[in-house]
Amino acid sequence: MFSSTLSSLRQMGKKRSIAIPLTSKEKWRLGLTIFFGKILGVFLVVVAMKLLPGMIATPAYAGETYTAHETTIFNSINTVWTLVAAFLVFGMQAGFVMLEAGFARSKETVNVLLECVFDTAICGILFWAIGYAFMFSHGNGFIGKNWFFLSGAPATYEATGIPILAHWIFQFAFADTTSTITSGAMIGRTSFRGDILYSIGVTGFIYPIIGHWAWGPDGWLALMGSEGHFLPSLGQGFRDFAGSTVVHTIGGVISLSGALVLGPRIGRIFSRDDKEKGGLPPAHNLPLAAVGGFILWFGWYGFNPGSTLSAIDADGIGRIAANTTLAACAGSLTAMALPLWFGPNKGKFDLPFTINGLLAGLVAITCPCYWVSPMGAILIGLVAGAVVYYGTLLLEHLRIDDPVGAVPVHGICGIWGTLSLGLFACGLYGATGPTGADNSTPVKGLFYGGGWDVFKAQLIGSATITIATFVISMILMWLVSKLPYPWKLRVEPEAETGPGLDLFEHGASAYSN
Repeated sequence: MFSSTLSSLRQMGKKRSIAIPLTSKEKWRLGLTIFFGKILGVFLVVVAMKLLPGMIATPAYAGETYTAHETTIFNSINTVWTLVAAFLVFGMQAGFVMLEAGFARSKETVNVLLECVFDTAICGILFWAIGYAFMFSHGNGFIGKNWFFLSGAPATYEATGIPILAHWIFQFAFADTTSTITSGAMIGRTSFRGDILYSIGVTGFIYPIIGHWAWGPDGWLALMGSEGHFLPSLGQGFRDFAGSTVVHTIGGVISLSGALVLGPRIGRIFSRDDKEKGGLPPAHNLPLAAVGGFILWFGWYGFNPGSTLSAIDADGIGRIAANTTLAACAGSLTAMALPLWFGPNKGKFDLPFTINGLLAGLVAITCPCYWVSPMGAILIGLVAGAVVYYGTLLLEHLRIDDPVGAVPVHGICGIWGTLSLGLFACGLYGATGPTGADNSTPVKGLFYGGGWDVFKAQLIGSATITIATFVISMILMWLVSKLPYPWKLRVEPEAETGPGLDLFEHGASAYSN
């Protein structure tokens, strides 16, 4: 054998200091061994080059091409993911019902429950008929002009590969969330017929038309900063990944408009007028409110990660879910600590503030969730907890009656979350897509060396949408308030001072005697 021959040579080499000549046969064997060894090495290198990129996570780029079969698989997986997320977001309605009913007074519980059910029903019909067309079809920078009643819509939405009806059901759940937020600051003194009228205005027109500016395929805020559009020198468009502005600020600002037009509930005493007796009336069912808060948190895992519309972007989904969790945790801790240290009940742990704190963190992280790091998410949530606490005190000082904290939680924290992207975007992540992430042009905020450009774009978008929503919704609420009874916005005084809205409007009580 060749190995025995080499062994003999080594033994001979130990006895002699001179080279030992090999026979012709031994030279051939040695040469072939070296040759095939090199061939084997090259083969192993080629195999490693082919296999390792698939085994190690690498960023995906938009320029990659896929076969028709692969594209079909991607689209199917993404569609299932989008529908699961839509169902989670829709499940948030149960959380809103519980939260609002728990924070309200017992004599207006039925009114809150029926209002949320009605808002969902009317939103579904209106968003099918006109809302989706206004928001997501092509038109101009301000409004979509096609696909009314979903007629003439394409098979899939834009480049997502998601069937149009799957995209519609996901976006309907978002529209329904906005509609439900709207009623939060108006609880306890809004007539049900008045609620019908303003809900039509919100879900059919205000939300989809203003939302088109940021999320429409040709929305002027979405295209801002690009060549041929608004402020091309800025080089940045407005970003709102899952709706801190489009859903939460719009809903919170409309809620503020309604609270201003309605005025406070009869008998409501504010802290600035009486430090001992002032403040929000106590919630009638805190366990219900706490369960509602946790259901909303759970639904947010569809709200934020689902906004990728792509299960293929696995890294993005995981990062968003983690950021969502951390922001909620941080927000609740801040909102629990501040009343403990500085509140009127100093030294006491406040459950309503803690619940609203976790919601504040969730609202704030909704815009930047894709582009920030976990540490950034924690910092955003910590600030959001303070924002909701001091925002609630501000409304109390201004004598604005907001029974559930809808304005500070959704309106003010939505603004903070939108602006926070310009500060905390970590410069590692770019855009999601149906075949994965494209991180070739990452978003970088001020604190990561990106300058002020992203913050400026966020400020322009947030301010524009906030002001436009406030002006339009104030006009809507004022018009409804001037209608004759029973269609006017506010119920008759005897409904508030007497048995409450449940018996006055619905002839039923939530609790049997």
